[in-house]
Amino acid sequence: MLPISFNINYSDFTNNPYPVFAELRNSAPISFVPELDAILLTKHSDIFICEKNISVFSSVQPDGLMTKLMGQNMMRKDGEDHKAERRTIFPTVSPKTTQKVWKQKFVDHTKSILESLSDQDLIDVVNEFAKPVSAQALKSVTGLTNMTWQEMDRVSQGMIDGCANYIRDSNVEKNCYDCTRSIDNHIQERMEQGLGSDPSLLSVFASVNEKFETISANIKLAISGGQNEPRDAIAGTIATLLKNRQQLKKILDGEFNWLKAFEEYARWMSPIGMSPRRIAKDFSYKDFEFSENDRVFLMFGSANRDEDIFEKPNEFRLDRDVTQSISFGAGPHFCAGAWISKTLIAEVAIPMFFEKFPKIELQSEVEYSGWAFRGPKPFFVKV
Repeated sequence: MLPISFNINYSDFTNNPYPVFAELRNSAPISFVPELDAILLTKHSDIFICEKNISVFSSVQPDGLMTKLMGQNMMRKDGEDHKAERRTIFPTVSPKTTQKVWKQKFVDHTKSILESLSDQDLIDVVNEFAKPVSAQALKSVTGLTNMTWQEMDRVSQGMIDGCANYIRDSNVEKNCYDCTRSIDNHIQERMEQGLGSDPSLLSVFASVNEKFETISANIKLAISGGQNEPRDAIAGTIATLLKNRQQLKKILDGEFNWLKAFEEYARWMSPIGMSPRRIAKDFSYKDFEFSENDRVFLMFGSANRDEDIFEKPNEFRLDRDVTQSISFGAGPHFCAGAWISKTLIAEVAIPMFFEKFPKIELQSEVEYSGWAFRGPKPFFVKV
């Protein structure tokens, strides 16, 4: 049996994919969506099983948007090739390095950004706080200290837009290539300056004499996910807590911690909502027939609201057990930057923001956008 065809309104889906996800989980959990030219897996159980079956659901996608636009990074490799590059970056992303090296840099950058906002009555949380905090952290971790935080955010967003450009907008593609050229130029400049022995991605790749194309592809990978996900999670978690004051009070009273808020937000709003795969060979799963080179989207955003896994999944609740959420993936491609992300967001950015501005209030409605990558649009708070 072939997956059934299910049509969507792309604009509505981008604004709010959750009603579509609910319908798909209920009536067509494995379905072909012509507007995305892909087969969508929307049930938690199916994604949890299939993501681990890399012999069929392959990350190697020579014709995929990420590979074409950014080069073949470790997210687009499987098996030993993937493991080798993951081992190379471990000194950068390990829990030990995160706590001993990066955390203090995150604190210093965040403190400086908060001080620059001290005299303002209104703050645009996305543009004036979350963006620079995330980008300054990423400059340190990647080693691209020669890039402004504004350029870091621009090139990240440009690549994210390019990787989600399934409607083939030529302007989006053109901008994405402009962003990848900028990254290559900054990498080249830093390598010509001479890299030290710090644990940045550039330094660890250079220490093992990786080819430029390998360094470039993986730095772009780090920037694409390492800026938008923390940026959107920082701003989104702040907004969500301010809209749920009783939940916020439970944190301030010590009943729950900031990490719990971030983890529940990442389940509830899934900043990374999808991961693509290529069918490596003809395959049958639950009576569905997949053909070689079919494109499959693992819909993390849907799995994290699966009613079979989470009670009242559309609610944000700090007392929820989130151990089965797959916000960072579930298989061998589990996000390598998870420790860095949790430290930056839950140990530094969010607690420092609420400590600096204890009387903060929302001043505008918070709207969200995106399905492959999802985050809040700019919103204001009164401090």
